[in-house]
Amino acid sequence: MGRKIVVAKPGLDGHDRQAKVIARVLKDNGYDVVYTGIRQTPSQIAQTVLQESADVVVLNNLSGAHLELFPETAKRIRELGLNPFIIGTGVIPPEDQEELLKKGLDVVFGPGTPPQTIVEAIKQWEQTNP
Repeated sequence: MGRKIVVAKPGLDGHDRQAKVIARVLKDNGYDVVYTGIRQTPSQIAQTVLQESADVVVLNNLSGAHLELFPETAKRIRELGLNPFIIGTGVIPPEDQEELLKKGLDVVFGPGTPPQTIVEAIKQWEQTNP
């Protein structure tokens, strides 16, 4: 098995098809994936990352709350002394992507990003983090 990845849905967004597709593609590429399910708080996600010793976290939000929830989740994860590769995905306009990078995310993908692009980003990260 590859690295451990947590795919999480922070907030009240109940639309999880995209997160499930991402989780499936990651599994198909040899990663050990834990999907948290919908309606998770930043603290719950951080605890899952800790418990699973995750190397990578994929946050997904389609409700427009990414500017609040993604940075808060990254903050909670870092407060636990963890430093996973944090990816933001979902309906994230280009003007919000730079803001999220400044607030603790490592990479952000907006609408229409093929799941394989997320896999490639993780593979690139793995090359510098063996």
